[in-house]
Amino acid sequence: MLILSCISRIILNNRKIRNYPKLFKRIGYTFADIELFEHALTHRSVSGRHNNERLEFLGDSILGMIIAEDLYQRFETAKEGELTRLRSRIVRGQTLAEIGRELELGEFLKLGGGELKSGGHRRESTLSDTVEAIIGAIYLESGLEICREVVLGLFNSRLAKLDLTNLQKDPKTRLQEFLQSRKQPVPDYQIISTTGEAHNQTFEIECHVETLAKKIKGIGNSRRAAEQQAAAKALAKLGEE
Repeated sequence: MLILSCISRIILNNRKIRNYPKLFKRIGYTFADIELFEHALTHRSVSGRHNNERLEFLGDSILGMIIAEDLYQRFETAKEGELTRLRSRIVRGQTLAEIGRELELGEFLKLGGGELKSGGHRRESTLSDTVEAIIGAIYLESGLEICREVVLGLFNSRLAKLDLTNLQKDPKTRLQEFLQSRKQPVPDYQIISTTGEAHNQTFEIECHVETLAKKIKGIGNSRRAAEQQAAAKALAKLGEE
């Protein structure tokens, strides 16, 4: 059984490597250093040291800078706060995960056994982190100009849809401003529970708004995401969503 398992794993890995050209075409970039590319695909569940976290850190910074520069040039009349909200909309985890699914990254991820069994190849946070890691790897291999071309190619359709006239603040900000404009206390957020492994936690929080009879619950893969969900629900109950 062990021998069959090893053979199956070798066949699967070879199949992934043969499909790399298709993936490179979707990304818009061909890696010369396959080892670097595979490093970008390697989740921490495979190795505590040889994983894509450092590339993800680098890619996150490079992505933010490239998008910020594009928005600065694209929206010449936008104020700082508007540019910040536009950038947050583009580089948020949900958008990155959507791009990861469009690239069909899930079938190429290198995951540990437990992560693979739990559906890690479909997990939003894993896909978004891998997209950032790939961006970091492209930057290391080919520099900023090539990396900029690839990033803007991946995000072009989403950037083209951005519109200052339809720009909304995030739910937490809107809820706070709504309450303050009516001279009411700001909402209070409390963590009710945190479950899951350190790299895949789920947060449940309660949002207390003085004018609402019941506390509003929010759930997300980060405290911020849970608070945003609860704030959106509170705005809906207040008739502002």
